[in-house]
Amino acid sequence: MANWSRRKVMRMAKGFKGRQHKAFGIALRKVHKACQYAYRDRRVKKRLVRREWIGQINSAVREHGINYSQFAHGLSKKSNIEIDRKILADLAVNEPYSFKAVFDEVKF
Repeated sequence: MANWSRRKVMRMAKGFKGRQHKAFGIALRKVHKACQYAYRDRRVKKRLVRREWIGQINSAVREHGINYSQFAHGLSKKSNIEIDRKILADLAVNEPYSFKAVFDEVKF
């Protein structure tokens, strides 16, 4: 942050409340903290999306009588189907017959 110009910091602090967008010293600290949160939350977002995919797959698999962990084990260890969670979740939501075909191929 040593090479950030005053103009850049004040531009990034636009929209902050009170002195946080008017005073350079306070704005510098707040912008630095905001950048830390942004860095952290770019990784958290990936976790949340993955959790959502797993929830969608789980609900689709439970309709067929097993749970997600059994399905994932059968998919990874006992069958040679290599579909990632994103595609499986999309199949489960938008194409249930295709998901059923994948489900039937998985050996438990």
